[in-house]
Amino acid sequence: MNLGLQGKLAVVSGSTAGIGLAIAAALAAEGTKVVVNGRTQARVDAALKTIQQHVPGAELRGVAADLGTAAGVESFLHQIPNADVLVNNLGIFEAKSFFEISDAAWMHFFEVNVLSGVRLARAYLPGMLKKNWGRVIFISSESAQHIPAEMIHYGMTKTAQVAVARGLAESVAGTGVTVNSVLPGPTASEGAADFIDSVAREQKLTKPEVEKWFFSNIRPTSLLKRFETPEEIATVVAFVASTQSVAINGAAVRAEGGVVRSIF
Repeated sequence: MNLGLQGKLAVVSGSTAGIGLAIAAALAAEGTKVVVNGRTQARVDAALKTIQQHVPGAELRGVAADLGTAAGVESFLHQIPNADVLVNNLGIFEAKSFFEISDAAWMHFFEVNVLSGVRLARAYLPGMLKKNWGRVIFISSESAQHIPAEMIHYGMTKTAQVAVARGLAESVAGTGVTVNSVLPGPTASEGAADFIDSVAREQKLTKPEVEKWFFSNIRPTSLLKRFETPEEIATVVAFVASTQSVAINGAAVRAEGGVVRSIF
């Protein structure tokens, strides 16, 4: 299927590794001009090299900026003032007891995971509306609906992303701009790899044994029964970003391997 993204300009925040990197590569493979973002130039340069290796001839630009801060977003926007596709992938997480989460941590998670996307959408939506075409996608999580007791502050931000996306979609109704959220499940990203390695060392288990334990005890409702790959999420995001996805608007697109039992 031709996704109709040739020549479009896409910004993917937090795209130097994991799901963000896979999304950037998937969009580049569709002929999209992709802006890769990370906090350091070294990480950005490494990501650009990786994408070029997988997508020869990809049209890429790398911009190092901390989009988890207002100043970082402002610096980024000076360099990239317009976009046809915005993928708000930037996010942080940590496992911590509710009673140990400080006010500062709640605010930090909200600013990085939610306000980064809010600020970028506020900047790019007017240009999309002027052209009467655009795509804004928030990379949320199954944790938006299946709030993890071990990281409630993270789950809160993922739910907030879904709410922002739906509200923005309502605000641009009847235009050629769509706004959606995509909800991945447990994914084999850097964070998951570090978690598996840590548990494997502590429990003296193999990595496959840790993965089996995780889906038996931590995410037992998963139908997939394994970690998703970043590339599996990226294909969903690429379609939602496409010209073919016009009927998907204001949606929380679940790509979480069946972790969430609700059928709606």
